[in-house]
Amino acid sequence: MVRQCSRTGCAERATVTLTYEYARAQVWLDALVTDRDPHSYDLCDRHAARLTVPQGWQLRDRRDERVHTSLLAG
Repeated sequence: MVRQCSRTGCAERATVTLTYEYARAQVWLDALVTDRDPHSYDLCDRHAARLTVPQGWQLRDRRDERVHTSLLAG
């Protein structure tokens, strides 16, 4: 099943999962998770690339971390 971007009015296919934690003022972008979680948001590539976070928050893009980690381990 293909999931759609969570942004209102967007009909693009979701490729990224956004999660956040208020207490840490942190936002994470990960490759689209297999199972939909009601506490996260699915975004298309365009909306993930244009994402901005509130002042004082940190955005961490973890989509490529697994690739880099496996290359360093190999």
